[in-house]
Amino acid sequence: MSNNAKADLPDFAMNASNLYKDETITDSKVGSIRVLTPIKPDGKDDHSRPTLFAGQAQLMTPAGVLPINFDIDAKDLAEAVNLFGDAAKVGMEETIKKLEDMRREAASKIVVPGQEGGMGGPESKLFMP
Repeated sequence: MSNNAKADLPDFAMNASNLYKDETITDSKVGSIRVLTPIKPDGKDDHSRPTLFAGQAQLMTPAGVLPINFDIDAKDLAEAVNLFGDAAKVGMEETIKKLEDMRREAASKIVVPGQEGGMGGPESKLFMP
């Protein structure tokens, strides 16, 4: 690999001051909560930083399963469990909004035959229903 190719690669160095132990808690029905416990480089708990909670759920759609990921602002696991449902609803609403925005953006890029410009020039044959 040339030096130029190596320079173009992203930096994969881990940040030793921002390490977390990742545990998954689930009820095997509705979803799961990721508990991100801050740790020091030696693996011991880092009590100077807060534990983070992230929820994960799935929404069934006609197109298949849609994963929903969301943060849960909680001080401990019990509070994260109690807040899961409301946080999941917010996460679902945000995900649906992002999908609608993506759909609108994609629709605005549709090129129809005979249209001026586009990637294929004046006689573009690209068409997306």
